[in-house]
Amino acid sequence: MVQVRKALPQSDDGAFNYPEWLKRLSLPAVVATERLEQALRLSEQLSHHHSPQSWSQPFRMGVEMVEILAGLQLDQETLVAALLYRQVREKQLSIEQVNTQFGQRVAALIEGVLRMAVIGPAAGDAAGPVFGQTEQQAQNVRKMLVAMIDDARIALIKLAERTCVIRSVKNQPQRRERVAREVRDVYVPLAHRLGIGHIKWELEDLSFRYLEPKLYEQIADLLDEKRLDRQRYIDNVIVQLNECLSVAGVTALVSGRAKHIFSIWRKMRRKDISFSQVYDVRAVRVLVDNPQDCYAALGIVHMLWRSVPNEFDDYIANPKTNGYRSLHTAVIGPEAKVLEVQIRTRAMHAESEFGVCAHWQYKGADTKQQQQDKAYDEKIAWLRHVLEWHDEMDSSGDSVAQLGAESSAARIYVFTPEGHVVDLPNAATPLDFAYHIHTEIGHRCRGAKVNDRIVPLTYVLKTGEQVEIITGNTAAPSRDWLRPGLGFIAAARSRAKIKQWFKKQAQDENIQAGRVLVEREFKRLALTSIDYKHVAEKVNCVSVEGMYAAVGAGDLSLSQVLNAAQGLLGTQVADFSIKPRPKSELPPGQGIRIGGVSNLLTQLAGCCKPVPGDLIIGYVTVGRGITVHRQDCARALQLMQQERARIVDVDWDHVDSSSYPVDIEVEAFDRPGLLNDITSLLANEKCNLTRVNTHTNRQHNSARLQLSIEIGSLALLGRLLAKIDALPNVYSVSRVSQG
Repeated sequence: MVQVRKALPQSDDGAFNYPEWLKRLSLPAVVATERLEQALRLSEQLSHHHSPQSWSQPFRMGVEMVEILAGLQLDQETLVAALLYRQVREKQLSIEQVNTQFGQRVAALIEGVLRMAVIGPAAGDAAGPVFGQTEQQAQNVRKMLVAMIDDARIALIKLAERTCVIRSVKNQPQRRERVAREVRDVYVPLAHRLGIGHIKWELEDLSFRYLEPKLYEQIADLLDEKRLDRQRYIDNVIVQLNECLSVAGVTALVSGRAKHIFSIWRKMRRKDISFSQVYDVRAVRVLVDNPQDCYAALGIVHMLWRSVPNEFDDYIANPKTNGYRSLHTAVIGPEAKVLEVQIRTRAMHAESEFGVCAHWQYKGADTKQQQQDKAYDEKIAWLRHVLEWHDEMDSSGDSVAQLGAESSAARIYVFTPEGHVVDLPNAATPLDFAYHIHTEIGHRCRGAKVNDRIVPLTYVLKTGEQVEIITGNTAAPSRDWLRPGLGFIAAARSRAKIKQWFKKQAQDENIQAGRVLVEREFKRLALTSIDYKHVAEKVNCVSVEGMYAAVGAGDLSLSQVLNAAQGLLGTQVADFSIKPRPKSELPPGQGIRIGGVSNLLTQLAGCCKPVPGDLIIGYVTVGRGITVHRQDCARALQLMQQERARIVDVDWDHVDSSSYPVDIEVEAFDRPGLLNDITSLLANEKCNLTRVNTHTNRQHNSARLQLSIEIGSLALLGRLLAKIDALPNVYSVSRVSQG
């Protein structure tokens, strides 16, 4: 329901009429009007100083805030703080002046509300609207507000101020939508959870009016069309019910209860019904002195009118989980129209309207989220506890400090430069903020600004601060960030991301090193046709990069990789001892299978000299059996094009005792004893040397040696080449193919 703003009372000379205004306030007896009048005079003087022709907007808003808070029966300090708050915020009055003239407690209340005001500018300056983007974002803002509140009265002053602001933007189209979103997403839920019912309803209606003007007007028109009839109907019901209650001896106050527009729209949407099916548009409320009178009044209502089945709820005998108490019933009233009746005591009504036992989880959004966040629930419960016992507790600074300590927040809430709210653990640093925004921003973090001031990365963030991260062009976390004693990070999530980065860097280095080792070895062994994916699977690696990383880290040896490559082709040699064979021609059936059949005449091609582990094909010759070539041999490729019909599939047989001729080439700086070192190495490895050809370049002092050897497996060949490569002055050694 939207409240009508009352004009400020004036004297005949146009001055503000303090006595008249104070009379229309329902001030508690403990409020000393002299102190409030002192604040009024100061505020009015400041108002005329900044706006000589009339009262300034901060003054008017302060007076209106006092009117709202007086209805909540708040104390003198709260009312004075509310009266002066806007003028402090607009810098018409300093906090030091407030402290001097009205005391430290009033100044502390204003400072608390100013801390909450950080949301307004941050949202307004954002590139896009913060509020209404996501429910999580709005939830973060609400939590941040609660975390910033040290005194329950701060929340109430802020709610009153936002109520005045949203009332005042009626004729400001550009501003009112932003204010309405802020109120809807943040302050309506706050009022809802604190149980300030009448403020919540007004904020809901006004934000709905500005954000959904067409829907609001439709429902308002429907209500307006029936307003006179409904008012006449309610008046008749009140008269009739008052007479019956008086006859029965029940002292009661009966009033018509207006159903606010947003509540009607929400019920229509939730139940998917039309306006005509919203029965509680016509409703009365009965306030009595004690619970016994509640049931007596209920009996009278049911004697007067027939009750609607399944529309009776006893929340006095069975209060709601939030403590709400009342009797609800629906009856077929006069003219056969459905009428809702609520019956409660005056104390129950005060709880419902002004907090403590109102609907802070009933009909509210985010109930599940609320239950999951204990820290937020505890702070809300603390605020409600303060409201409930405010009149009985000592309002000294020590009491407030004690309550504040009991509700220490477990989370902090800070702003991004765009005005978004980020939820971080307590004692979080700018690095935690950076890693929360994005992992890459954390990796590239070089510095930070808090509220436009450069701070160290070990700075402990506080709720309400705006944080900006300064980044570099490349990711370069420091290992010092992981040292607990240095205080760079507080969040486990940040620590895990930094550790993962260093682990990934080591993995990248291992992959690169392993790639070089494997590719160099396979190239040196002339294994150009090997499928690395199959080799990786053979050594139990999920990918080729995983195989490279294992080789680079030393978890997998090159010999294992070479054995796997050889095993893929059916020849896995476990014993590396070599039995020399002086001939390259093999007896029938030894070493080669043709179409799965052994005992056929075969010979190894002299052009490419395949060895076990090479991919091979067979060529049917005339009178000399089948010649076996490597699949990548140039001669074999030519034969496949010219005489395709004579190409047959062959593979290696499982033979452990055979040796195969291989040509290798060694390049080195020439020196005495080079050939002797190589031949001695071959002898030590029990490898048969069948041919040696050397060529020396005197001009470059280099030597090239071509050797023919007999080898038993790829693994042994790889080991042999590695040992030759390690000899002094040798800079290259590889297997060569004449094809």
